[in-house]
Amino acid sequence: MRIAKVIGKITLNSRLKELVPGRYLIVKPLSRQALAGIAVGSTGVSPVTHHVAGVSPAPIIPTGGETLVLWDDLGAREGDLVGLVEGREASAPFYPKRVPYDCYNAAILDDVCFEPVLPPDLPKAQT
Repeated sequence: MRIAKVIGKITLNSRLKELVPGRYLIVKPLSRQALAGIAVGSTGVSPVTHHVAGVSPAPIIPTGGETLVLWDDLGAREGDLVGLVEGREASAPFYPKRVPYDCYNAAILDDVCFEPVLPPDLPKAQT
């Protein structure tokens, strides 16, 4: 399972009969840097506010990377953090029906407290 942030939704004007009714969301998986509160952009590394024990949570900002289409029946909205399942396990809830889904929403997360054991890999500064 990976943690991702919902950044949009998809509206279908027609659908295949194989598709199970549900919503399709665009999500951006969060890297270790994003979960640790470090934004990596074209200007290098900068700290980002995030949840720390005892401090009110602030938005986690996903940076760069891939975007995925997520099947959702839990009601996630734009800006929510979700736990997504990928691969063969993504079609397991629909067994024995065969569905063409790459990932589905397994959970809507209220809060994330990430305390890395190892320091996040930081990119080298561009010169």
